[in-house]
Amino acid sequence: MRETFQEHLAELEQDIFTMGEMVSIAVNRAVKALRERDVGEAERIKHDDKYINEKRWEIEEKCIYLIATQQPVATDLRELIAVLNIITELERMGDYAEGIAKIVVKIGDQPPVKPLVDIPRMAEIAIEMINKALKAYTERDDKSARLICDQDDQVDELYTQVYRELLTIMIEDPRTITRATYLIWTSHNLERIADRVTNICERIIFLVTGEMVENVSKY
Repeated sequence: MRETFQEHLAELEQDIFTMGEMVSIAVNRAVKALRERDVGEAERIKHDDKYINEKRWEIEEKCIYLIATQQPVATDLRELIAVLNIITELERMGDYAEGIAKIVVKIGDQPPVKPLVDIPRMAEIAIEMINKALKAYTERDDKSARLICDQDDQVDELYTQVYRELLTIMIEDPRTITRATYLIWTSHNLERIADRVTNICERIIFLVTGEMVENVSKY
């Protein structure tokens, strides 16, 4: 029975890794579409979000099946609860990527109000955080999970910088308000993705240590 359960857990880990890759790709595609003002690609990203959602439900059904059939003990339940929380966070990240794609559609072929430098950098850090968090999960590495959260501060700083720059642009030229607002929404979505990775890291720490923590980077 235990051997079967461990095999199922290994399968869930692979499923989570696959879902995480799907999310990372979606974020990267969305920001690339923004830089290139590629409305067609943005529409495809919106469509493809359903595959991330379907993967989430597939994993959740597997967890429910294991709970119902394998009689998991306390440590097993911690594993499954961690899985359920992680896939919820990943699914929301996919929604944020879809949100950026929707913004690309709204912007259309209008020129950006400022060079897109900080927003792609935010995306780069967020994607790196996702990939590191997935690695920390598979390796049950709570120390790495704590360190990953430090990168959230970098994303927050970039978000603040982007927000202030765009606010200044809007004040100086009210004609840019709509386009600048779209970029603020985009940067906010990326900031929220990094926050969701922090939530995953908190769950990894709980999985490994049984300790529930918030604001991980302060520990």
